[in-house]
Amino acid sequence: MKWWRRWFPRKPDAIPADVATALNDLSIRLGELGRWEEGLRAVQEAVRIRRRLAASSPDAVRHLATSLNNLSIYLGELGRWEEGLRAAEEAVGIFRELAETAPDFFLPDLARALNNVSNHLGELGRREEGLRAIEEVVEIRRKLAEVSPNTFLPDLARALNNLSDHLGGLGRREEGLLALREAAEIRRRLAAGLGAPGLGK
Repeated sequence: MKWWRRWFPRKPDAIPADVATALNDLSIRLGELGRWEEGLRAVQEAVRIRRRLAASSPDAVRHLATSLNNLSIYLGELGRWEEGLRAAEEAVGIFRELAETAPDFFLPDLARALNNVSNHLGELGRREEGLRAIEEVVEIRRKLAEVSPNTFLPDLARALNNLSDHLGGLGRREEGLLALREAAEIRRRLAAGLGAPGLGK
């Protein structure tokens, strides 16, 4: 991040929101290259900027939640599960509140953040809590897929796979197998150009 720390003081007209967006995007590109430590520094800087912006601008809150969710992923990749869980839970809190007033827009974001929470809880051995989180993800994505199957059925299938993993980790293998079969059926029907049973084409 040395390039940014040198550049910012010389750009008094720089728009912080644009800077945060650039840093967030940079973190994603670095993650795609497996450069997790550098990506973490970029997204941490994005979170710091967006937190300041959110303190005075309600419109900036959703961007803060997005960066917090990304931060949780980077921390998880580096094995820092407790810190990642805190970031993901903060993102969930923000997206849950936003989804109360604009569910069509924010429910997908809430599901993504909850999925991260479930992953972190699982890694920390908190399996029952992780299961509750992924069950909520499945519930949300099932509702979204009823309205827009082409967009959300793949996400539902992934959530069902994760649900199966959590159930298996708790010894509930039969239930896990049912979730896995449903995920496989969704993928089979999508490959054939069909929707999931009961959801239509």
